Amino acid sequence: VRLVESGGGLVQAGGSLRLSCAASGSIFSFNAMGWYRQAPGKQRELVAVISSGGSTNYADSVKGRFTISGDNAENTVYLQMNSLKPEDTAVYYCNARLRSMPAMTLTEYWGQGTQVTVSS
Repeated sequence: VRLVESGGGLVQAGGSLRLSCAASGSIFSFNAMGWYRQAPGKQRELVAVISSGGSTNYADSVKGRFTISGDNAENTVYLQMNSLKPEDTAVYYCNARLRSMPAMTLTEYWGQGTQVTVSS
């Protein structure tokens, strides 16, 4: 299974970016997909997650500004980030908890990360 992220970059404060994460491989089913971020000198933290049933959860710091969505047919998850702030600057990692064939064990996977930089 492979997770490939795209959409990071440099943006001014108040701007928007959209991150995408496409999962590929022998995927049987998803439990959840989400986004985490890690700023320099800080621990990795949850940004947003979406379950296979469509329920979502957000970090308090991004509620009302970020929206997570998924395309089940394309095995892709998106993160729309609006009203970006300098404190949103971090490497953003895609995360997926899924079952793949043939083992069918619930396993967690990570993408390689994409840099988001918000200038003031």
